[in-house]
Formats: sequence, structure tokens, C-alpha cells
Amino acid sequence: MEGPPPSRLRGRYALVTAARDDAALLAALGPTVVAQTTRPTAWVIVDDGSADGTADVAGELAAEHPWITLIRTGRDRDGLSEGRREGRDLLALNAGLDTLDEPVELWTKLDADITLPPDYFERLVDAFSADPRLGLATGTRCELEDGEWKPRHLTATAVAAQCRTYRWECWEQVQPLEPRLGWDGIDEARAVMNGWRTRVVPGLYFRHHRPMGRRDGSRFRARAAEGIAAHYMGYRFSYLLVRSLWHARRDPSALGMVWGWAGAVLRRERPCADATVRAYVRRQQVARHFARRFREVRHGNA
Repeated sequence: MEGPPPSRLRGRYALVTAARDDAALLAALGPTVVAQTTRPTAWVIVDDGSADGTADVAGELAAEHPWITLIRTGRDRDGLSEGRREGRDLLALNAGLDTLDEPVELWTKLDADITLPPDYFERLVDAFSADPRLGLATGTRCELEDGEWKPRHLTATAVAAQCRTYRWECWEQVQPLEPRLGWDGIDEARAVMNGWRTRVVPGLYFRHHRPMGRRDGSRFRARAAEGIAAHYMGYRFSYLLVRSLWHARRDPSALGMVWGWAGAVLRRERPCADATVRAYVRRQQVARHFARRFREVRHGNA
């Protein structure tokens, strides 16, 4: 398949943050965005039914910086699990993108629970400029463990969900995305299938501050959500089982992935309607790839 045409970047990029009850985290993220050596064209913060001071924090940022905008979804609050199942974050992100006044070359799904080094986006824009076929990219997620920030590596084409940047042409080509748990795996598959590269930029890091499970109430429920997403994406059960057992060596809650997958099967939940994407996902999960994928998760793939 022929890859996408080359394009020259002028460094125009936007950020969209879907925030819900994230006041303290957003207050920590804000200064790291403002301090970027290459400033975004726009940062849209979408307050999605918060009950805390999230809108107040976002409003203060917007009052100080005209390139920051606060919008509210206007949706009634619902249970977090229902919102996640419905892909509420995708709906909020699309609402933010719809408010952009000017075209941009790149846009970033920027979660509220991270912080960034000052040159994060400068280096990311450079990576996109150097590779016209790069469609989706991120840095390496770091999490605090035993008082030390440690990197969390992903498999070869995977891109961290908390801070992922799209080339606009790539974003358009992976549409339509269904607002369901797992949409942010379907987009990766479609990007690669359309000839784009997806990658982690070597040496580029960001910090993730929300421990797994805090949003969902427990680590087990967070892992179960991964299992539901895996079912939607069309995962091989054998791959999901091996992945669960691998992580369960250090984190027994990882078995929740199997629970979530099985629950989706018993409820007869509908998988992604795009059979070509599901087939692509399954091809990447054949047994002969297991050893390579485990090496990538342990040591990185850059």
C-alpha cells in the first residue's frame, strides 16, 4: 500500500483535554503546557460534567492565556463506568476539536493527569517534520513506583493513550471512530493499515500521575475495562490470556482483563463493525509474535 504524501510542518498544533473532576491534576498540568518552548496554537479544555473545581481551574488558565479555551459538554453526570463504556472521552474530544478556529497540522489528546517537560512538543513537532509518514506518536509514559519515576514501555506500534499526537491527515483517515471503550486501539490499527507510522519518540518522556484504578474504583475494574476494550477490538482470547498472566505475575488484578472479556462475551456485546481492523489486530497477535512483544514491553521499542 502506498504511503501518504510528504508534508512540511510549520509547527501548528492544538491540544484537547477532556477533563472530569480533575481540578488538582489540571492545576499541575497547566503550567507545564504554558511553559512549552513551542507553544500550541490552541488548547481546548472540555469540562465533561465535573462536580469539583475543574471548570474554575480551566477558566483561570483561559483568562490568563487567550489561546486556551474552556467549553462544557452540557451533559448530565452519569456513572463513570457507563461513561467509559460509551466512549465519553471521544465525544468530549470531538466537541473540543469542533471549536478550533484555525486549521492545525497536529493535534494532541492530552489527558489531565500528566505533566510534561518544557521541550516536549518542540521535540514531537520535530519528529513529525522529520518523518512525513508519521501519523500518530507519543513519548514514553513514566509512573511513580517506590519513589522513582519508571518508564512503561509498549509494544511496537502502540501509542500511549494519555498523550497521543495525530497528524491531521491521519486523524481524518482513521474516521469514523465509534464512541466505545477501545476506540483508541482501532485508530492505531487503521493508521497503520492506511500506510502511516505510529511510534514512541525515543528519549521523550512524560509523567502520568493517576495510579491505575483510581478512576474506576479499583485496579481490578480498570483491568476489566481493558478486557472489554479487547473484546471490542477483536483480540484473540489466547493473546489476552497470555497477556493477563504475564502482568499477573506482579499485579494479580491483571486477571480482570479475562473477566472483562468474558463478561462482554456473555452480554453479547457487539465488536467493532470494521472486520478488516479486527482481522489486522488478530494477525498481530499470533503466537509467533509473543516473544518479540514481551521484549518490547520490557525494554521498549524505539
